[in-house]
Amino acid sequence: MTGYDFRSDNVAGCAPEVMDALALAARGAAASYGADDWTERLKAQVAALFETEVAVFPVATGTAANSLALAAATPPFGAVYCHEEAHIHVDECGAPELYTGGAKLVGLKGDSGKLTPAVVDSALAGAGIGVVHRVQPAALSLSQATEAGTVYRPEEVAALADLAHRAGLTVHMDGARFANAMARLGCTPAELTWKAGVDVLSLGGTKGGCFAAEAVVVFNPALADDLGFLRKRGGHLLSKMRFVSAQLEAWLAGGLWLRLARHANAMADRLAAGLATVPGAEIAFAVEANEVFVRLPEGAIGALETAGFRFHRWEGSLLRLVTAFDTPACAVDEFVKTAASA
Repeated sequence: MTGYDFRSDNVAGCAPEVMDALALAARGAAASYGADDWTERLKAQVAALFETEVAVFPVATGTAANSLALAAATPPFGAVYCHEEAHIHVDECGAPELYTGGAKLVGLKGDSGKLTPAVVDSALAGAGIGVVHRVQPAALSLSQATEAGTVYRPEEVAALADLAHRAGLTVHMDGARFANAMARLGCTPAELTWKAGVDVLSLGGTKGGCFAAEAVVVFNPALADDLGFLRKRGGHLLSKMRFVSAQLEAWLAGGLWLRLARHANAMADRLAAGLATVPGAEIAFAVEANEVFVRLPEGAIGALETAGFRFHRWEGSLLRLVTAFDTPACAVDEFVKTAASA
């Protein structure tokens, strides 16, 4: 093997089961704009998975899922609290602000990509609640898994959600890698979301083996009324919605989503364990999902680039390596071998 692309799980292909489902969905005619059989089955499937009644809004991108969820939860004069490295804050080109009509994202500090109740409580204490000159706290957004590849335990989510709810905030979870967090923690989807106080989840399938499939899953019925209109107005009510729903249906069926995530996580574990033996290597954060952040000597980085490996320089000599549902063990081993030989 010559090199491998560890830049993101977005570079991976599509799981064969999902591609097969797309091929089946392409046969014949079906009702448009989400009135098809696939979307109806998906709603029941997600409700069963989360053990509660939910509203489900399939969309094609994670940016759309996050932005629409926050638009339903936040007025134009609202503030959305999130980690300063959160995807919604750093990597979505102002889409949440656009979809909410101008709400302000407030980035907060936190070790290993995670927020704590103390940090959020301090931010709320200085927010100027009720002061007409200040944006008003409206939502708390948690990334699961985080931008540092760490995960929130159910009790951590519950502590943050309880604080947020007492202050009148809606709790949103950006679950672009929710499957990887689930695979690591071994709890139920319900325990990690609504039972812990999450009001709305952006459930990501694209990074986990789908072609392009995400969904806004609403646990708080008060948020669901406007989402259908927001999705249409925002240009994300696909006329051929069956092709998004068919992907998610196949991805979730029989626990495929978790099997794929477990493989990605296992490859991250293997990569971290191997790199820990390389002289001069330093693992920056706990490896809890499918991302490895490692500092390597420049000589090793150069050797890896020469060998055809691709990755993100997160900051200086700190690299971000992301494994996927289809990452082969031989690519991981070759990466470690190349780094060590340098």
